[in-house]
Amino acid sequence: MELEDLASHAQGAVETLLARATAAVRQKTTVNGRLDNGRIEVEQHAVHGLAWLATYVEAIRQLNAYAERMSKEGRFGETEALLTRIGLSEYLAQAFGGIPMNQGEFVRPSDLGLDEATVAALREEAVAASIRSGATVENRARLAALIESAHDGPIGDPGLDETLEAMRAEMRRFAEAEVIPHAQDWHRTNSYIPIEVIKGLADMGVFGLTIPEEHGGMGLGKVAMCVVSEELSRGYIGVGSLGTRSEIAGELILLGGTPEQKTKYLPKIASGEILPTAVFTEPNTGSDLASLRTRAVCDGAVYKVTGNKTWITHPVRADLMTLLVRTNPEEKGYKGLSMLLAEKPRGSDAEPFPAKGMSGGEIEVLGYRGMKEYEIAFDGFEAPTSQLLGGVEGQGFKQLMETFESARIQTAARAIGVAQSAFELGLRYAKERIQFGKPLIRFPRVANKLAMMAVEIHIARQITYFAGRAKDDGRRCDLEAGMAKLLGARIAWAAADNALQIHGGNGFALEYPISRVLCDARILNIFEGAAEIQAQVIARRLLEGGN
Repeated sequence: MELEDLASHAQGAVETLLARATAAVRQKTTVNGRLDNGRIEVEQHAVHGLAWLATYVEAIRQLNAYAERMSKEGRFGETEALLTRIGLSEYLAQAFGGIPMNQGEFVRPSDLGLDEATVAALREEAVAASIRSGATVENRARLAALIESAHDGPIGDPGLDETLEAMRAEMRRFAEAEVIPHAQDWHRTNSYIPIEVIKGLADMGVFGLTIPEEHGGMGLGKVAMCVVSEELSRGYIGVGSLGTRSEIAGELILLGGTPEQKTKYLPKIASGEILPTAVFTEPNTGSDLASLRTRAVCDGAVYKVTGNKTWITHPVRADLMTLLVRTNPEEKGYKGLSMLLAEKPRGSDAEPFPAKGMSGGEIEVLGYRGMKEYEIAFDGFEAPTSQLLGGVEGQGFKQLMETFESARIQTAARAIGVAQSAFELGLRYAKERIQFGKPLIRFPRVANKLAMMAVEIHIARQITYFAGRAKDDGRRCDLEAGMAKLLGARIAWAAADNALQIHGGNGFALEYPISRVLCDARILNIFEGAAEIQAQVIARRLLEGGN
């Protein structure tokens, strides 16, 4: 069978597998006809495994859609075909045999309540042929040979238009000139990314990328945001993440702000004049925002804020905090939460928080440096009541939820960039390092690592761009965004781990950039929704009938 036919049959088979798995897990977690939280917790392995299976099904759909689209455009060459064949083969084999949720946890069809006969019936000849003919020794070796001789940048055509590829090239040039030569030093000395670099990003429009033109931005879509985030994160995740805070603040204000707030803040965020920071997380609450305790009490024309926040990124140099607080202590859970646009003066290492009623200390971290993480204490910190986002109390959680799709799409793009960085470092070392009379890349186990990195990065790109296009089209895409983030984070960690393995002992040396990339990759499974929380959210939507 031709690749197109194999892919079509494979997609149909895994979609049926997912439908039956969803029904089986729903049966495990339902009491008296309704989903039961207690049963969902007891069956957490199966519930989260369902999210992973759904993510694999979406990945296979997007590989199939990519192949069809690229074939019609005459852009489906040998490299693109190999990426698709090997990707289909591996992901089908894992869907039917066992998906790694991480290094030590696997989900198999039996965990989801599917018996062997059901699985065997779906593993029809077309599926078996896709598995058998895809990730062969010959295909992996051929892809590795094409990788060895490929030009810089993504392996295979990502499938974007000329405008977006020109944007990728511009960001890549900036990263090569202004970021990569310095990133290792910034990391090792725990230094801030220089203001000159931030100004360079502002001059290129990075901070106003998706802010509408009438508010001083570029008015581009989320796919453009993906490309920019990906390429800058390839240079250094800290640089790729600088735009995250502007993206979150911009979207919060754009969707939930008053006309006055939009006029005041959006142009300055877009230009980089205002650097925002997100101040949401609290000690001992983590992902449980309903337990948030930081209080904001209205006292005349100001709110007085009291409480503690933690894991706040880049707060010292920020001018504006999107600050999630509890304005109504009588309302438990999410309903009492509000969002403040709290201004603050820029600080320094010597005086981090020169604002009355605000103090904090740095949290030293393994990676994801360049912006610095802080714990912050508020003790009577004042914000004018005019700074209440939208002008109405109790809307904070709803306002924040409206930004999660974009934030997770962007985090998936950052993960792709980190994975691409790891891949390129591993490839360069494998080509240059001579052992037993030949380059490392000529050894099949090394070549296989690089080939599979390229395949999975390609898959992550396609599912992330798909989520971005859905968001640009105005469609609800919380499932797709969550899947892109869930898969991208795992791929980034695997790529960094394998690239370090290719370096051998040198990879463990601080002087080699791969040691930094490994540290940077690890955070991706935690922030913007830990993998377990992300899987829980995806599965809950599936069990409730979403998508």
